[in-house]
Amino acid sequence: MLDRSAPQPGYWPSKWPVECGGNRRQKAVAGELGARDGHPIVTTRQNGKWNVMFVERDPGEFFLAGTMAAFTGPGPHGWVERIDVETLEPEAVSPELDCGDHVWCGAVLAHQSGALFNVNGSYVHRLDRDCNVTGELRLPADEAHNGLLALPDGTLVTKDLRLEGQGGTTVTRIDPESLEILGEPLVLPEGSMGRIAADDTHVYVPGIEHLFRIAFGDGQWAVDPSWSPRYRHLDGPTGLAWDFNLSGDHAWLMDCGDIPPVRAIFGQHPNGRFGDRAPETLSWQSPAPWSGPQRVLRVDRATGKLEAAEPFGTPGGGIFSPPVHVPEHGVTVCWDSINGGLAGIDDETLAVQWLRPEIRATMQPAVWPDSGELVINDFVGDGDDLVVVDVATGELLCRVATGSRLANGMFLSPGSGNDVLYASTLAVARVSFV
Repeated sequence: MLDRSAPQPGYWPSKWPVECGGNRRQKAVAGELGARDGHPIVTTRQNGKWNVMFVERDPGEFFLAGTMAAFTGPGPHGWVERIDVETLEPEAVSPELDCGDHVWCGAVLAHQSGALFNVNGSYVHRLDRDCNVTGELRLPADEAHNGLLALPDGTLVTKDLRLEGQGGTTVTRIDPESLEILGEPLVLPEGSMGRIAADDTHVYVPGIEHLFRIAFGDGQWAVDPSWSPRYRHLDGPTGLAWDFNLSGDHAWLMDCGDIPPVRAIFGQHPNGRFGDRAPETLSWQSPAPWSGPQRVLRVDRATGKLEAAEPFGTPGGGIFSPPVHVPEHGVTVCWDSINGGLAGIDDETLAVQWLRPEIRATMQPAVWPDSGELVINDFVGDGDDLVVVDVATGELLCRVATGSRLANGMFLSPGSGNDVLYASTLAVARVSFV
């Protein structure tokens, strides 16, 4: 179990310097949110952009990153803003950031040097706190990249996104000072959709059929040949895996992820560019292209032993975000976005502990283990709500309308106190509890 308040090597000393709060993607925040007894106050900003995530640098200093959902028409670009966390209005805005004409959600982080680094499409940019660009790198793979992490020595790592039949994924390590590529990029034996995670010695990558990890440190940078558990068969009834959640002795993830909009976006090159008309399959509510139910996978990080649970059992399950393991409560929280349903499963037996079939979640949640509060979205058809549930029991503690009309699989982040920051397509929001 981690000290949630300890600075993380490679990052600026912040409680949330990178997506999911850290390389293990545990999404955990120290303290409490205050939703059990507090009254929610909502601030919403409609900005018409594809908003991806917030990160914190200095206390109370927040940055929002995203892209333009330019599936048709003029070309896309990435962007980073320093925002006023109270109003969500920008205090500083980057210039348009080159993305190689790819449309996909990238990432931003607050590096140990104090610089911000953003990956979007096939480019990485370095920015200062006023969102001025101080460096640019075109990545060796002309594909959209997802996820950007800093390793303990401060070097950066990212990878491209490839679906079945699109070749092996390229994983690239970058020097943060020179923005030069360190060594030869690794090309994995399979494509990879989900974002990378890392511990102190390995970077974890979900593949098309297998799970991989890359050993680093002491001059190492190579795929670990002793660990490649198989989670999927090509003739099976499920889809690809999204991101890892590394917690304790296990890695947790969900499959059934290459839903129709993902397949449509990555069936184009540049990714997500459709010419005159975008297809109707860009809706995440489209039926799944497989018959299997949504699965949760638990993988032993020492032995590679893999076990699966099907908490919902509904055919044609689908998601576009990973689960979250909360060891303090012995529960892993998971969901089925296409069919609906939010569940907590026992982290030892994998049996369902609680189930809320009415909640239709899509986002990367945030969790306050000390108080047992987990925040995730619930798409109600004409808008996107945030719900706070008790991790141990599934009790619904609070429901708040965000003012956002669309749900996406983007990131929730803690704010400066008893608040949570929400990023989705066309809108951002802040919900504070007083």
